[in-house]
Amino acid sequence: MINVFEECPSYKKTLINIRLIQLGDVQGLLQCYSDEQAVPLFNSDNCHGDDFHYETAERMKQAIDDWLYAYQHKYYVRWTVILNETQEILGTIEMVRRHAEDAFKHYGILRIDLKSTCEDPNVIDEILEIADEHLYELFDVNDILTKAIPQAAARIEALLGKGYRPLNQKMVIFDDYFVKSKPVTSPV
Repeated sequence: MINVFEECPSYKKTLINIRLIQLGDVQGLLQCYSDEQAVPLFNSDNCHGDDFHYETAERMKQAIDDWLYAYQHKYYVRWTVILNETQEILGTIEMVRRHAEDAFKHYGILRIDLKSTCEDPNVIDEILEIADEHLYELFDVNDILTKAIPQAAARIEALLGKGYRPLNQKMVIFDDYFVKSKPVTSPV
């Protein structure tokens, strides 16, 4: 198994690909993080008041610098989500393995931040497929939690279709989480 913090893999599906964020992503990501319809769908739980609504390239660059710092210090990984056909940046995903001493110790948290025009079940399906195929092993977790507020109909549709279920309890102090356990693979 590779160490994601030493060698960050990229992944490609039919519609999208993901790769480690880069400073060159500022303008593309600014379209996502300045999208007032998208911001309420972002998971800003436990982010010390940051709502991820960025209106300037300077603030977007600062966020990318922060995300790269977190990666270099092995806190979490944030990938840029790119549309294969046009190379348009759609947003980001972040994955972290929790180390808290609570009921969700060693769960993975998957954050999905997409432009509102890309909040589409097909795009989200492919992100969740990448999670199924790679992120459980990459982060050594048996369960992945992700947030979807009730207004996020396309996201909830995709989550349910990929086997996520409502957590039906607070994730520590936060609401609206869905969970999926690591898919069991049959021996060959």
